Amino acid sequence: MTTKTTRKIVKIDEGVCNGCGVCITACAEGALKIIGGKAKLISEKYCDGLGNCLKCPQGAISIEERPAEEVDDEAVQDNLEEYIDEVVTHGCPGAAIQQLSKTAGKPAPRVIPEEIAETSQLSHWPVQLTLVPPNAPFLKNADVVLAADCVPFASPNFHRDFLKENTALLVACPKLDNFQAHQEKLNRIIKESGIKSLTVVHMEVPCCSGLVHMAKQAMLVTGNIIPFRDVTISVRGERVEG
Repeated sequence: MTTKTTRKIVKIDEGVCNGCGVCITACAEGALKIIGGKAKLISEKYCDGLGNCLKCPQGAISIEERPAEEVDDEAVQDNLEEYIDEVVTHGCPGAAIQQLSKTAGKPAPRVIPEEIAETSQLSHWPVQLTLVPPNAPFLKNADVVLAADCVPFASPNFHRDFLKENTALLVACPKLDNFQAHQEKLNRIIKESGIKSLTVVHMEVPCCSGLVHMAKQAMLVTGNIIPFRDVTISVRGERVEG
């Protein structure tokens, strides 16, 4: 018999939900899916009740307190791995072909002087998570930005917005790279490197949210809970959240 305890958990008003999918991207645990054109909570044990999905454009999602299964971190990990396997096998929803017109709306204003825009703000090398050792000197006391591979290509001002003083950059792809190897490396970095904070910058496509789960899992596993920020970038390069 499943044991339940009274805790906070999401509530979805299906009469209001229009199936836009914004909540799917926001949920790093993979607790929500679009089924029959509506967002559904697929399992109570996947939902941490923290409310990352509350930015629903329709206001269809709220948090209620009721008897529910406890969050199961192992089940969440299995769920995400199953999702990633499905994405690799059948294709990611975010891989759908889109033609992005540059003439739709006014061109973005140039927000930084040309001489600064052409200067890299990168302070170290390497940047790929696979290649960065946990004891790399540039990680010590650094504010780390963990960016999905596609982010710097989509975000026009990536260096200006994210590569501040004392920032160390790590780059990874939760879909195409070895997810488990990345998880183990990030666990060690969170535990051993002495970083001050972690910002995850990922694309709005669903499979990219695996990077957020990876970061949260690393903090939970190591017990090193540091200041954390989650930033979502649209395929047009706009900051959607964070």
